[in-house]
Amino acid sequence: MYNTDLPNRVELPSGKQLLRSTIIAVIIAAVLLVTIVLPAEYGIDPTRIGRVFGLTQMGEIKMTLAREAEQERANTVSTSQPTESKTTAPVQTTATNSSAPKTDEMTVTLKPGEAAEVKLEMSKDAKVNYEWTTVGGAVNHDTHADNPQVDYHGYSKGQQVERDAGELIAAFDGKHGWYWRNRGNSAVTVTLKTTGEYRSIKRVM
Repeated sequence: MYNTDLPNRVELPSGKQLLRSTIIAVIIAAVLLVTIVLPAEYGIDPTRIGRVFGLTQMGEIKMTLAREAEQERANTVSTSQPTESKTTAPVQTTATNSSAPKTDEMTVTLKPGEAAEVKLEMSKDAKVNYEWTTVGGAVNHDTHADNPQVDYHGYSKGQQVERDAGELIAAFDGKHGWYWRNRGNSAVTVTLKTTGEYRSIKRVM
C-alpha cells in the first residue's frame, strides 16, 4: 500500500559515520562560539575576527551598558534610604496634577566619570515627549523604569550619545526616566526637556 522504499541496512550510516558527524558539528559550534557569539555578546575576541566585522565593538557596548545599569540599580537602592544628599547640585522636584499635561526643562552638569539620573512619576500608559542634548561631549545613557514590584524595565540604551528624543509610554505605574554617565575627560552638560502626562520630575542622583 506504500510506495516508499525502506532503506537497506547497508544504506544506514555506521557508528563511525555518526561519530564523525557529531565531532564535525561540535567543531563548527565551537568555531561559531569563538568567532561570533563571544565577540558579539561579551566583547571577547581571541581570534580578532570579531573586531574586523564590528562584532567585538557591539559586545563591548553591551557589557559596558550592563555594568552601568547594574551600578545604577545599586545606587537606586542605596538612595532610597532617607540619607542626606551628597551631590553638589540641589535635588530638583516639580509636582503637578497628573491629568494636566506638563512641560519642564532640567539641566545637569557631569564631571568626568560622574553620573546623574532624572525620573518622572507616571501612571501606566501615560505618554511623555522628551528630548535631551549635551554640550561639551557625549554620554552613555540608559532610559528605564522601576517601581516596588519591578526592579528594572529598559526602554533604550546608548554609548557616547550627544542627543536623544522620542515618546516614552509608561509600561506601569512608577518612576520612568534617564540615567547618564560621563566617560569623557571634560565636563558635560545635559539638558532635558519633557512634555506630557506625569505627576513630578526629580533628579534622584
